[in-house]
Amino acid sequence: MSTLLYSLGRWAYHRPWRVLISWLLLLVLAGGGAALFMKGTDNAFSIPGTEAQEGIQMLERTFPQASGTSAQLVVVAADGDLITEDTYATGIDDTVTALEDLDGVIAVTDPFGDLVSGLVADDESAAIIQLQFEGQATEVSDETKEMLQGVSAELLADLPDGAQAAMGGDLFSTDVPALSLIEAVGVLIALFVLIVTFRSLVVAWFPLVSAIIGVGLAIALIFVATAFASVSSTTPMLAIMLGLAVGIDYALFIVARHQDQVRHGMDPAESTARATGTAGSAVVFAGVTVLIALIGLGFAGIPFLTTMGIAAAVAVAIAVLVAVTLTPALLGFAKHRVAGWKPSRGIRLGRRGKTDAASAGTDQPRRAKRPNRWVMLVTRHPVITTVAVVVGLGIVAVPAASLTLALPNAGVQPETSQARQAYDLTAEHFGPGSNGPLIMTGTIVTSTDPLGLMADLAEEIERVPGVKEVALSTPNETADTALIQIVPETAPDDPATADLVRALRAEHDRLLDEYGVDLKVTGFTAVGIDISDRLGAALVPFGIFVVGLSLILLMMVFRSVWVPIKAAAGYLLSVLASFGVVAAVFEWGWFADALHVTRTGPVISFMPIILMGVLFGLAMDYEVFLVSRMREDFVHTDRARDGRGARATAIGAVRSGFTASARVVTAAAVIMFAVFAAFVPEGDSSIKPIALGLAVGIAVDAFIVRMTLVPAVMALLGEKAWWMPRWLDRVLPHFDIEGEAVERERALADWPEPDTTAVIAAEGLAVRADAGRSAGDVTLFADADVRVDEGGTLLVTGEARPTRAFALAVGGRLTPSEGRLRVAGHLLPGRGAWVRAHVGIALLAEADDPVREVRDALAGRTRTVIIDGIDTLDSHDRDQAAAVVLDATRSLRSRRTDEPMPLTVVVTSRTDGPALAFLADAHRPDVQTLALHANTASVSPATEVTA
Repeated sequence: MSTLLYSLGRWAYHRPWRVLISWLLLLVLAGGGAALFMKGTDNAFSIPGTEAQEGIQMLERTFPQASGTSAQLVVVAADGDLITEDTYATGIDDTVTALEDLDGVIAVTDPFGDLVSGLVADDESAAIIQLQFEGQATEVSDETKEMLQGVSAELLADLPDGAQAAMGGDLFSTDVPALSLIEAVGVLIALFVLIVTFRSLVVAWFPLVSAIIGVGLAIALIFVATAFASVSSTTPMLAIMLGLAVGIDYALFIVARHQDQVRHGMDPAESTARATGTAGSAVVFAGVTVLIALIGLGFAGIPFLTTMGIAAAVAVAIAVLVAVTLTPALLGFAKHRVAGWKPSRGIRLGRRGKTDAASAGTDQPRRAKRPNRWVMLVTRHPVITTVAVVVGLGIVAVPAASLTLALPNAGVQPETSQARQAYDLTAEHFGPGSNGPLIMTGTIVTSTDPLGLMADLAEEIERVPGVKEVALSTPNETADTALIQIVPETAPDDPATADLVRALRAEHDRLLDEYGVDLKVTGFTAVGIDISDRLGAALVPFGIFVVGLSLILLMMVFRSVWVPIKAAAGYLLSVLASFGVVAAVFEWGWFADALHVTRTGPVISFMPIILMGVLFGLAMDYEVFLVSRMREDFVHTDRARDGRGARATAIGAVRSGFTASARVVTAAAVIMFAVFAAFVPEGDSSIKPIALGLAVGIAVDAFIVRMTLVPAVMALLGEKAWWMPRWLDRVLPHFDIEGEAVERERALADWPEPDTTAVIAAEGLAVRADAGRSAGDVTLFADADVRVDEGGTLLVTGEARPTRAFALAVGGRLTPSEGRLRVAGHLLPGRGAWVRAHVGIALLAEADDPVREVRDALAGRTRTVIIDGIDTLDSHDRDQAAAVVLDATRSLRSRRTDEPMPLTVVVTSRTDGPALAFLADAHRPDVQTLALHANTASVSPATEVTA
């Protein structure tokens, strides 16, 4: 990965216009696609497989006039007046007539109708006109909604002074979030932090430009997706928030590494490539963790949440791609101007004057910075620091125990919203439960007295605690489906309403036995409760998935057991603390007015799972950038301990690694906090708790957990922090997070020698195999030195296992245990992907058709081929294989000049007789031989023979 990114960064640096225009062209194409195909977002919340959803589907089939969305116009008389007076009754009657003529309205209920009850307040101070629409809320046009608002305004104009009228209900329960100027403040704060961090006005714009282009492309693609899938209105806002935050931070890490290297004298082109290969590898790792966590939102099994996770993951993926391509291109525009203003305080030598080349990212010795005062304090008192952080965050997390979840409704909209006014007026005059009636429905086709049955059922339901009244209990026109409308005593998002839904469902078996009716509890409120319950049940498995994933990924990166455990524990502390702050604000009302929280109560159902997913990726981001530098310094100083003990060396690495990375991590955390916090004051009611939780989570995780708790725990662990069992080290794959392959490639840039003609060069090459815990490692071969020029032939002899291991190592399929290996100019194992793509290999021992295996290895105009186990063929197959090699040698030509091109061949065999005969038939007389012996380190010198 790091070598690929190194090459990509260099390529982009030298072609800045091409890269920039490509991204802008993609942005224009996606924007055009959005303008042509976008169908708008969808706020219909559904959850397949739940009782509420099944009830809605039943009503759609048998009782369509009650299955669609609804709205209600609340009319309140002036103080001292009665709503039944002619002045009000006449206006209401005219309004009912006007509403019946609107498109999409299939039923209007007059509150003064003869068969209607419950739509006039007990004190006759208010009345409700109910409307039923065909289809769900997303199917009602904006024109119809505007006409509804207009009818409401006309009624209010005709009523006496002091009267009130507001249109609300399920149709208006959710609003479409929109950006405001407040969100731009977060971007301005990010720009200010970048200017301070980089000490350059020019460079400060690079992360912002990268992030804005990435976010624009992601949002355009999300709107294009609305033509093919249902996307909630919250999704684009979440994508903007995440895309801006991670886009700025990812570019920041690459630019900061580049700027440090240029300030230490590195050539800008080389520095850009190395920054992309090193910091870019960490960016890719961090992005992958966020992607996995967001896609993991599908754990809940809720379609709209899965879509939201995928859309946000697309935004993050684009941010990663933009960071590793457009950022180096922008640096190509700046050239040497990235250094910025001269720092007020230069880098100081430590007391010993020691050097450290890795932190500066150059080949020159690096000068040690004076240790950061904060990390010195923390590591001197690690026990006190650890206890203080854990106890403090535990106290902050206390309010999380009272956190309740619900879907958003009109009650959380701004007080200026007409839907919010209707919600409040309904609650005041008819009770809070009138804003979220429940529906029970079931088949009554076997009943001989449907009306009597409905009356009996209504009487049974009214006895359930929490039911205020049964507003309606009726069969449909064909008398085969029952509809019972229940008004709870509590508000739709009150936990007591959820308890009522569970209590009504608990009556199912009794009512089925007694009345023979299979009743289901449904309605908009019940759907929201089912979604909240499903999300609550998904939190634990999702948390196990996230924490388990973090343990595995960090073990891969740091080759340690304790570092991942510490990181996962810190992540859980950050999550609980952010939940606690959200609960304190939205449940307890602390600082609610300052943050413009219009109504305290339950937060949006998917806040916890989204916060856990996003914060996981960002927390791992900070963990990697801090701890990887600590590990780098520990490994560097551990090799030359200079008389110090292992524990002192480990603590010194914690301090130096923290000092080297703290500035960039601080800047990144401040930027993310600013972007998320900007969505809190004027943000949408659905986004507001998510934004607050992420802002608090970032601040806690970066400054308290990663920059306080982590160095304290690392100091307590000392050198044991980097311990890992050998068997686990063998099992886990390696992830080159800090660009070790790039550093190795730069160190061996002149090996074997400049302008070499060797296609294969090996020095001290060794491969060892695991023989089990008791036996340890077995050396297959060692100390192999070989040079094969272009067009040359190498014969490798020995036992099957060593020769097969050599073939796989040269072909990029097996990582050597020791030594150096370069094939076709590419250093292995870092460039293994390129070698695997361009070097053919034929493994003949197990091949069903060995001749075809050789032919496939030579396909694709390969210029280097490895044929393993030639001695396993009989004479006929060996002759045919030689003919294939001979044909390939004669037909290999350059695509540009059509000139003949040489074919380099490596052949392995247990004995040299069959191999030499094969090479003679293939017209390859000049053969270089290499003899390998199993389980030893001896290799015979290479000699030239004639076949």
